[in-house]
Amino acid sequence: MSNFISAGRATAYLLPPSVDEWRAQDHLARFVVEAIVQLELSELTRKYVGCGSKAHHPATLLALLVYGYASGVFSSRELERATYGSVAFRVIAGNPHPDHDTLASFRSRFVDEIAALFVQMLQLAQEVELLQLGTVCLDAPRSRSTPHATARSRTDTSPGCKVSWSSKLMSSWPWPSKPTARTSPMA
Repeated sequence: MSNFISAGRATAYLLPPSVDEWRAQDHLARFVVEAIVQLELSELTRKYVGCGSKAHHPATLLALLVYGYASGVFSSRELERATYGSVAFRVIAGNPHPDHDTLASFRSRFVDEIAALFVQMLQLAQEVELLQLGTVCLDAPRSRSTPHATARSRTDTSPGCKVSWSSKLMSSWPWPSKPTARTSPMA
């Protein structure tokens, strides 16, 4: 007779499980959440007015976008679906599920701020040696609300390439200031 481990899909928990325990300590989703907390987001939060229903925190929406770009999920509808079906996206969202309209309007409303914060995220990832940059090329977006980026290890670039990651860009771009007190995001 075989000895199988039962699936236990109907098992009820005495206490609800912690969303934080669903991903390994070194998972990219965990890095994104911990790195976003270190960024200066006051410019985003200041633009929210205290009327209407409660809004999702900009840090949560930004983390969903950053992790979505890193894992190849770009569409607002796909991001919404991922908060239901993917453990990593669910961990980042903290269990709520921002709808696609919320994600799309956040992306279009704060496109310039998101671009600057995305660059800071790339710098943080490079500092903790989570990322190795070859050439990062920002292609001309089809619309203002859908930025596109191509990361390549070779030196060839796409015909739509407008800006490449280089020391010239680093010295001429008006970078936002980096956070002062920084701990290792993987700690």
